[in-house]
Formats: sequence, structure tokens, C-alpha cells
Amino acid sequence: MFVRTHSLRGQAQNQQHQNHQQFQSNMKLHRDTPAGINIVTSYGADYVAINKQEYTSSLILLPDRIIEGWAENWKGHGLEALSDADLQALCDLAPELVLLGTGSQQRFPAPRVMRPLIDARIGYEVMSLQAACRTYNILVAEGRQVAAALLID
Repeated sequence: MFVRTHSLRGQAQNQQHQNHQQFQSNMKLHRDTPAGINIVTSYGADYVAINKQEYTSSLILLPDRIIEGWAENWKGHGLEALSDADLQALCDLAPELVLLGTGSQQRFPAPRVMRPLIDARIGYEVMSLQAACRTYNILVAEGRQVAAALLID
């Protein structure tokens, strides 16, 4: 009798283990992105594709819209060419966080350049274009109000 009871317990434990393995293989660790949300689908040194459409000039990317023609004067002049108007345009959008993608390499602007965001108490992160695109997608999937200011070389 002891052997049979032990055998039944072993079968039950084995079944629980199989169910647990099946559950683990089907578990998703991220939310689906809702339809109508802008997502970066690819990028390179001189372009970014949003919802599979390529853009080759600097822009502001938001979950619900794309603002082309942002910071056009920076190309060839460096981050110091970003104007107060460029940063104020970001402030006017009232995001909780701005990701500044500084082209193919991470470059840090002078603090005076970022002053409008600091004064408006809007958080920001400076990173390469590629890192900004990846981070944007993660934050949008979490439902965050993020703006990606993407400077394309």
C-alpha cells in the first residue's frame, strides 16, 4: 500500500511540474502595444523608421504623433546649435520624459541647452539615436508619456 501511495504522489507532482513548465513557456512579460501608437520599427545611422515609414531628418516622436522638421539647424553645427525654441517645442508637448537621441553617437549638450526642460521640470535622458529608439519603444509599451527628440546625422 505504501508503494502505491508514493507512486500516486509522484504522478501528481510530475503533472504539476508539466503544468508549470507549460505555463512558463506561454507567459508574456510585456504588454501588447495598442493599435495607433507610433513605434520605431527600424533605424540606422542616417534614418529611423516609424511604423515602417522611413524618416531621414530630425523629428520629435510621440505615441500619438510625429513632428517633422525639428531642430533642422543642428546638422553640421553640433548640439550647441539647438535653440531655446527647439527645446521649448519639447516643453510645450508636456511629456513626463524626453529622450534626446544625439545621432549615431552619444553626445552631451551643454547644460544651458537643456535649461528649458530643467526649468519646466521635465525629465530627460541623453543617448545615441539607436538607444533612444529602443528606450522609446519600451516606455511607450508601458503607457508612459514620452517624447523622443531624434537628431539624425
